[in-house]
Amino acid sequence: MDWISNAFDTLQLLLYENVVQPIVFGLGFGNLLEDAFDATGWLLWGLIQIAVLLLGIGLLERRWPVEPVTDRAAVRTDVVYTLIHRLGLVRLVMFFSIQPLWDGIAGQLRLAGLPTWQIDGLWPGVTDVAWVSFLVYLVVFDFVNYWLHRAQHQFNWWWALHSLHHSQRQMTMWSDNRVHLLDDVLMATVFALLARLIGVEPGQFIAITVITQLHESLQHANARIHFGRWGERLLISPRFHRRHHSIGIGHETNGRGTLGGHNFGVLLPLWDQLFGTADFQHRFDATGVRDQLPEEGGHDYGRGFWRQQWLGLTRLAASFRKVV
Repeated sequence: MDWISNAFDTLQLLLYENVVQPIVFGLGFGNLLEDAFDATGWLLWGLIQIAVLLLGIGLLERRWPVEPVTDRAAVRTDVVYTLIHRLGLVRLVMFFSIQPLWDGIAGQLRLAGLPTWQIDGLWPGVTDVAWVSFLVYLVVFDFVNYWLHRAQHQFNWWWALHSLHHSQRQMTMWSDNRVHLLDDVLMATVFALLARLIGVEPGQFIAITVITQLHESLQHANARIHFGRWGERLLISPRFHRRHHSIGIGHETNGRGTLGGHNFGVLLPLWDQLFGTADFQHRFDATGVRDQLPEEGGHDYGRGFWRQQWLGLTRLAASFRKVV
C-alpha cells in the first residue's frame, strides 16, 4: 500500500505548490504555509470523494433508482453543500475563527490537569496496533455520533437547524451535506475536541472522516439497495437510512408534532438496536418533513442555499422565543 501513500503525497505536493501556495502568498498569509499544506490534504481527499460519488455511487443511482429525479434544482443545491463541505471550506472558516478559541481552552484544561486519554494505550500490544486502534476510534466516534444525532432530533433549537437536512424531498447521494452551516460547525467542533481528548492521530482522524463521509453519501443515495437480513444488522444501508428520512417515521417518535425518530446510526446499526430506535421495515417511502406537506401546512424550508440558511436561523430564533 506504500505506492498509494506515495502517490497521494505526490499529488498533495503538486496541488500545494501549483495552486494553494500561490493563493496563500497572494492573500498575505505566508505565516500559515504549514497549515495550508495540511489543508491541501483535506482538499485532495475531498476531490477524491467527489470522484467516487460521480463514478461509483452515481452508477448505483442510475442502475437501481428508488424514484425518478424530477427536481434537479433541489439536487443542484445539494451539490453546492457537498462542494462546500467536502472541499474543506467549513474547516477553513473554523481554522480562522473557532480553532484559536478552542486551542486556548484546550491549553487551559491541560494546565488545570485534565489529561488526554490515549485509547490506543489501554491494552499494550493490542490497542496500540495501528489497525486495531483505528477500529476502536471508529467505533467511539460512531457511538458519539449516534447520540449527537439523537440530540439533533430531541431539542427544539437543534431540530430547528437539523430539519433542513430532512427537508429534501428528492434525496440523492448529494443530500448528506445538506446541513445548516451552524449545525455543521457545532458537529465539527465536537469531533475535533473528541479527537484531541482521546488521542486520535491526524492521519487516523482524516481516515475516519473520509470513510464516514463516503458511507454517509452511499446511505443517502437514490438507490434501492439493502444489505440483506444479516448485513442490515452489521452496517447501515441506503434502505435503513432512508427510513430515517421518511416523512414522520424518521423525525417523530410518538406521532404528529413530536420530536425523535428512528435509525439514528451513522455507520453501525448496533446503537439503534441497543437503544430501541431501530426500524428494519423493508420500505422505501417518500422523504421530507411532515409540515412540508400541503395538507400539513406547507412549511417553507427554502429552495436555494442562502434562503435555506436564513430560514434555518429564523426557525432557531423562533424555538428560543417559545422557550421564553
